[in-house]
Amino acid sequence: MPLDYTCRDIAKMIDHSLLNPVMTDDQLEEGCRIALQYDVASVCIKPYYLKRCAEMLAGSDVKASTTIGFPHGGHTTAIEVAEAQQALDDGGIELDMVVNIGKVLSGDWPYVTSDIAAVVDATHARGGIVKVIFENCYLADAHKIRLCEICAEVGADFVKTSTGYGTGGATLEDLKLMREHSPARVQVKAAGGIRTLDAALEVRAIGVTRFGATRTVEILEECRQRLGL
Repeated sequence: MPLDYTCRDIAKMIDHSLLNPVMTDDQLEEGCRIALQYDVASVCIKPYYLKRCAEMLAGSDVKASTTIGFPHGGHTTAIEVAEAQQALDDGGIELDMVVNIGKVLSGDWPYVTSDIAAVVDATHARGGIVKVIFENCYLADAHKIRLCEICAEVGADFVKTSTGYGTGGATLEDLKLMREHSPARVQVKAAGGIRTLDAALEVRAIGVTRFGATRTVEILEECRQRLGL
C-alpha cells in the first residue's frame, strides 16, 4: 500500500520546541539551524531569543513563534497582551498562549473568554496567529469542551493540548475530543509526548495538523529512512 505522506508533510506539522529553561544561547542557535535544515513549520523559542530566531529564519518558510503566559497561565491579561505585542515586534508570527488554568477550574468562563480574546484580537490585528494551550492534564473533559467552544467563539487559530511542562502531555483521547468539539477552521496541535514518526502519524490520522517536538531530527530521519530517501 502506498504511503499517504511525504517527509515534507511531516516536517510541516512540526513546531520545533526550544523552550527548556536550561537551554543556552548556543543551543538555541543550533536549534534554529536544525529547524532551517529540516524545513519545519515553526520554531517555538523562549521569548527573549525570539528576535534573533526571527532574524535567522528570515527568507525561509519556517515561522518564528514563542509563548505567552507560559507555562502556568497566571499572568494578568494586560501582561499577556504586552507579551504578545513584544513578540510581534520581535518578528514572531505564531503565539502559543496558556489559558488561566485556575480560572478554568474555577469555572469563571467570562474571565477566560475575555483573557483569550484579548490576546487573539491583539495578535490578529497585526497578522499573527494564536494557539491556545489548555494544559489538559489538569482539566476534566467538560473544561476541555468549553474551552474548545470559547476558542471558536473568539477566533483562535489552534487549540493545543499542553505546554509539555505539566504532569502529562497529549493523549489520543484528548486530541479526538478537541477535534470533535472544534470547527474545521480551528486546527488542533498536540504537545508533549510526540517522539516518534509513528506517534506523529497516529495523531495526523485523527486530524491533528501540528505537534510540538524536541526530537525533530529523529522523527524526520526516521521518515526519510522509511521512505527510502
